[in-house]
Amino acid sequence: MIPFKRTDHILINVPIGKLAEAGAFYEKVLELPIISGDRPFNALWFKIADIELHIMEEQQGLSSQRHPAFEVSDLKIAEDFLKSKGIEISYSTVIEGRERLFFKDPYQNRFELLTYIYKNH
Repeated sequence: MIPFKRTDHILINVPIGKLAEAGAFYEKVLELPIISGDRPFNALWFKIADIELHIMEEQQGLSSQRHPAFEVSDLKIAEDFLKSKGIEISYSTVIEGRERLFFKDPYQNRFELLTYIYKNH
């Protein structure tokens, strides 16, 4: 079984060339706090309650990067479970402080599972 903890974030897409316009809408109109920093694919990240909303540009078409992301308590257990079911796993860019993987359901819906890496200093 996958050890789900909570929804971490949802990634939505906007057409190429519309990221600044979308960012203005979410920051100025909806008044969501922006999470500053360098993000994969120049995405914008916003805070919504205890989850994040990620927005990135994407060419419109059948294969989409849109996905919900779920935090799990043990990514290795989740990975082993998915593999045991014959589900193909993929990986993406590295985000500091997070380990993550992706998989698709039979209908090509994309999901991210992640765990936070806490470093003791």
